Amino acid sequence: MHRLVYCAAAFMMLTASTAAKATDDVLRLCLDENLPPLSLHHRGKPGSGFDVLLGEAIADRLGRKLEIQWFESKLDEDSSPALEANALLSDGRCSLLGSYPLTQDGLVAPGVKTAKLPDFDGATRDDRRRRVALDKLMPSRPYLFSSLTVVLGPAAKPRRISDIGDLAGLRLAIESGTLADAILMTFDKGRLIDDITHLIPTRDDLLGALEQGKFEATLLDGRRFDAYRAAHPDSKLVASGYNYPIGANRGYVALSGSAELLAAVNKILADLEGSGELAKLAGTAGLTYLPPREPIILGDAFQKIIRSGAR
Repeated sequence: MHRLVYCAAAFMMLTASTAAKATDDVLRLCLDENLPPLSLHHRGKPGSGFDVLLGEAIADRLGRKLEIQWFESKLDEDSSPALEANALLSDGRCSLLGSYPLTQDGLVAPGVKTAKLPDFDGATRDDRRRRVALDKLMPSRPYLFSSLTVVLGPAAKPRRISDIGDLAGLRLAIESGTLADAILMTFDKGRLIDDITHLIPTRDDLLGALEQGKFEATLLDGRRFDAYRAAHPDSKLVASGYNYPIGANRGYVALSGSAELLAAVNKILADLEGSGELAKLAGTAGLTYLPPREPIILGDAFQKIIRSGAR
């Protein structure tokens, strides 16, 4: 009898050890399924984008196999990217979440104890209903800088843009309620207001209208313009070369107990940045690469700019 108990216990320990080893051999990464050219996934097809290539490079250097947990982040007033990221990590869906904007607000301890999971690949009906107990997020070192850029239509192509003020006199289109809207509307005490037409996000086609010549310029996320150019290789829209000087670094976030993993990932990111490999991966993915910059964690800089007239 004692021998049977011993054998059963030994089997259970062996099974647990094997499961733990299998977990140690895998790097699970959460990525947004619709954030091209950072990350993109259509069900039934392989994922693509800069973050996929970077995840593969990191997993390879860690000696692990990469597994991606795809999720969908809905842009509405009820959603919170910080709580969604925390819920995915706290539920064990992944150990790292990629391309997370490193902002002060996004890294504070959550003000609630639980949160719902975003929709994710493989989610069940119960997953969509339940709430997850939250932990605290810890950031990695940043691996790229995201900013707004000025995009010019065909008629405005010769215009040189080195500052927001250089947009004066152009027919401007901007999406209502966005950060770009606030920057242009408040610039120099409203100097550009008469040049601006507001479009409704998700309903109006901002870049399509610019392509058709209805407007001459806009200000939007550089990543979004990269995605548009990839989908419209014959586009006549051009990047002005001007990037708004304030933006957010992107990096990984993990839970508070993942210091060892983050330390290993940070070393790899430093090596990849120093060797120029990050820029090469971005080029392969069709992403205009801007290296990380100070401040590493963005505070209330945008609020200060807007209050002072976006100058």
